[in-house]
This record gives sequence, C-alpha cells and structure tokens, in this order.
Amino acid sequence: MEPSPESVLTQLRKGTVDYCVLACLRSGAAYGLEIAERLGERKVLFASGGTLYPLLSRLRQQGWVTTTLQPSPVGPPRRYYHLTDEGERALTVFTETWDLFAADVTTTIKETA
Repeated sequence: MEPSPESVLTQLRKGTVDYCVLACLRSGAAYGLEIAERLGERKVLFASGGTLYPLLSRLRQQGWVTTTLQPSPVGPPRRYYHLTDEGERALTVFTETWDLFAADVTTTIKETA
C-alpha cells in the first residue's frame, strides 16, 4: 500500500512535536492555546489541538515542564507551562541529534535521486 502524505507526516510528528513544544517554551512560559497557535503557524508541524494537552501532560510527567495557574483577563485561570532545566537539557540533546539526523536524511535523499 502506498503511503499518503498525511501518514508520513503523522510518523514524522511522533518523534518531533514534543521537542517543538519545548522549543516554544524556551522563550518563556505559555498557556496551551498560545503553544497551539505558535505550532499552528507551521504548515505541517501541528495536526490538531486535541493532541496538545495529552502531550503537555506527558511532558509534565517527564519533568520537562512545570505548570502554574495564572488569572485570565477573561474566563477561568490559565495553566501556564514552563520549561524546566531538565526539559532544556532534553531539548539541547534533541537539537544536536536532529542536526545530524536531518543532514544524513537530506544527503541520502539527494544522493539517491
């Protein structure tokens, strides 16, 4: 069976979106909708908001993010996510590894074309 572009994207997202969320938090704390909007600016990186909150929960369980509740100008308080030192280290390792991985994938694809 021939893969669809969407199935390929799904597989690629599985290993990378967690780290993209961490990267979004590198510049400062953000609440869920802000993170979703930042990721949504990319064309293929983020599929749906329904996957974000389970992902954030997983990152919190791993100790890569912490949360605080802060008042909202409208509605209930917002849960803000903060990158921890452990999350920063995980992002650094991923970034270093990603650069090597992406370069190898690009080289392999271009060499065999």
